[in-house]
Amino acid sequence: MNSTPSSAAQAARAQVAARLLDVRRSAGLKAVELAATCGWHKSKVSRLENARMLPSDADIRAWCAACRAPDQVSDLVAKTRDADLLYVEWKRLHRDGIRRMQESAVPLYEGTSVFRVYCHNVVPGLSQVHGYAEALMNLISDFQGTPNDSPEAATARLERSRVIYEGQHRFVLLIEQAVLGYRFGTPSVMAGQLGYLLEVMSLPTVAFGIVPQPAERTMWPLETFMIFDNSRVQVETLTAEINITAPDEIAAYSRAFDRLRDMAVFGPKARALILEQIAALG
Repeated sequence: MNSTPSSAAQAARAQVAARLLDVRRSAGLKAVELAATCGWHKSKVSRLENARMLPSDADIRAWCAACRAPDQVSDLVAKTRDADLLYVEWKRLHRDGIRRMQESAVPLYEGTSVFRVYCHNVVPGLSQVHGYAEALMNLISDFQGTPNDSPEAATARLERSRVIYEGQHRFVLLIEQAVLGYRFGTPSVMAGQLGYLLEVMSLPTVAFGIVPQPAERTMWPLETFMIFDNSRVQVETLTAEINITAPDEIAAYSRAFDRLRDMAVFGPKARALILEQIAALG
């Protein structure tokens, strides 16, 4: 894959910036003139036109009013909001704690028919137990320096994950074998988490695969990502959630997922790996 996970976000921001520049030039205004009309420092126009910042709704209205282009406001606002959602820093998403973010994703989960999930570092959120989720979110809040509401956030995650038992949804969940050994919470929490994976993989709507460590790689380990039907990919990096909607990038992640799935083991072989890890906990 030649594109980076954030390329769609960067392209969307660049498109907004290009539109702003075009509106200004069509009005025959210099950057300094536009800044003066809007009551801004002149550097703000440069930052907006070079995609170093996204405009607020008020910025767009002021820009279009100065350029006598009120007909451009609604479209620019819509494009800016789309661009803003593509790349969002975790600190911003979690500024009031993690619970609200878990709750905000419910409509997306309920509206998705087929989930394809790959995790190289943690158990997929859709198959986490409360203790594991709470321990993980506690670490995340501590690292990010955001409000710690991990017990409530874990409860919200489990509520969100009820889709795995409801409706006509289908799931393909893939993890790297190393995930089974990464401990979040006490040994008893981990034992409960691994035991729950055995329950989840028995559901008729779930295909749960594990990529064995000794497997010859046909795809390198990737960042954690989720594919919602064929309309969106969410990628999780250390600092941000990236929402990809460009068809070519969705197709790239779909190809990568297929390769990872082909490397994975399912059914009895996957169960054996989980049972082996449970035994290792003592």
